[in-house]
Amino acid sequence: METHCSYIPYQQTGYFSKLVIDYLNNKEQLKIFYNHPPTIDGLKDSINQRKNFKHRHILVEQLQKQYKGLNISDKTSASIQLLLQENTFTITTAHQPNIFTGPLYVIYKIFHAIKLAEELNHQLKNFSFVPVYYMGSEDADLDELNNITINQRKYVWQTKQTGAVGRMKVDKPLLQLVNEIEGQLSVLPYGSEMLTLFRDAYNDSNTIQQATLLLLNKLFGDYGLVVLIPDNAALKKLFQPVIEKELKEQFSYKTVTETAKQLSSNYKLQANGRAINLFYLIDDKRERIEIQNTKYQVRSLNKEWSLNEILLELDEHPERFSPNVILRGIYQETILPNIAFIGGGGELAYWLELKQVFNEANIPYPVLLLRNSFLLVDEKQYQTIKKINLKVEDFFKDEHALMKMIVDKNSLNSYALNGEFKKFEELYTVLENRSTNIDVTLTNHIETLKIKALKKLVELEKKLLRAEKRKYSEQQQHIKGLKSLLFPNNSLQERTENISGFYSLYGRQILDIIYNNSKGLLQQFGIINLI
Repeated sequence: METHCSYIPYQQTGYFSKLVIDYLNNKEQLKIFYNHPPTIDGLKDSINQRKNFKHRHILVEQLQKQYKGLNISDKTSASIQLLLQENTFTITTAHQPNIFTGPLYVIYKIFHAIKLAEELNHQLKNFSFVPVYYMGSEDADLDELNNITINQRKYVWQTKQTGAVGRMKVDKPLLQLVNEIEGQLSVLPYGSEMLTLFRDAYNDSNTIQQATLLLLNKLFGDYGLVVLIPDNAALKKLFQPVIEKELKEQFSYKTVTETAKQLSSNYKLQANGRAINLFYLIDDKRERIEIQNTKYQVRSLNKEWSLNEILLELDEHPERFSPNVILRGIYQETILPNIAFIGGGGELAYWLELKQVFNEANIPYPVLLLRNSFLLVDEKQYQTIKKINLKVEDFFKDEHALMKMIVDKNSLNSYALNGEFKKFEELYTVLENRSTNIDVTLTNHIETLKIKALKKLVELEKKLLRAEKRKYSEQQQHIKGLKSLLFPNNSLQERTENISGFYSLYGRQILDIIYNNSKGLLQQFGIINLI
């Protein structure tokens, strides 16, 4: 299959925040919120900060336990072994264990980590770089993680389980969901292959985090990806000093609040901390830890400790303490020799609030990169766009703007009143001059007449454009259909659609196509034409 990928600036898409665009443009006002720019020199500086990472043997030991019994690729096995070497560093992306990999952007961010690691392995020969997917399996937001959309059809896992989603079991409703998906995918050329991947991972002996590990290992093992499940007592033990500091001092809230005040003067904030940014994680419960009158409480579980008691609980059961969004990144950077974090716009926004929190915890702050984004366009869609004499990148505009382009390109009639507006302005300038000479009090009256008349002309121009658009009803239907497919719910395709629809059509080559067009340090939006 022939493919072609073009790239446009993120700003041109209209789907990314001012903060993200300013970060990509290296705006001066943001520089105080991060340590190193997303450049090769910034990555070199980050390496220098990470040279003293001390937990390699524990990390590798836990990864080996995690992967035990899996059919692991030679590249992933080699990646894990490389982590024992002091000159090896990780490129990390993170996400919760959405069922069946969730939206397309999860695939994109993983390939971004893989590609950046490869680029750095070629450019910085004295070091080795390993791509890591850090699984946020302790997330308890089931409503966000329990669904996927395939070709505009949404599938929802209706389970009664509670707590951390990663610890949930694959149950009958989830197995039934695979059967429902089969009805849609089995008729496609590679649908049975995709369904086999799903069924091998999501069997009734696995938890969601185990199933996610299995599926990602099958999809990305040949590229050398290492998947890390941080819901692990030995790894939490490494994080114990930060948890203890948080319990004693509530340092993260105080620090992030100061940064948020600075950042909010120009941007919308992404994350808000709490007095204690930790959860208590046990069995099927993940509940907030709160402090009141020197007592630490988990009210929903009827648990209460003094400071000494909760520190003893931490020492004996570090796995029961789970960081929230404010401390999650610090945990990640504690257990990995990481130099770069790849995230979406929302993730970058809250990471920019956390630099001082990292400083307080004495943990190095990584280089931040906006993850790769793509729009996948199939041959039928591409040919339709070509037929109506538009380009794929035009479709980032709204339907009204696209129809205006159609009219401007094809109509023999002029609906625009640009020249008439100029004559109109000239006429009222003459009237205002005359009235001033006769009676200066008439000037305001003429200005009022001018504003009313101008409004009428603007309305007339809109009516002329609408009338002209009606002559292009076929093109309008094509535009409406294409917009709903490429930008479902007026959002980016990658935020809605799952990879399985594309995999079932194109097979494993769709992964190679995304991989081949992924970039490491190039920060632009990719448009992949599958023609």
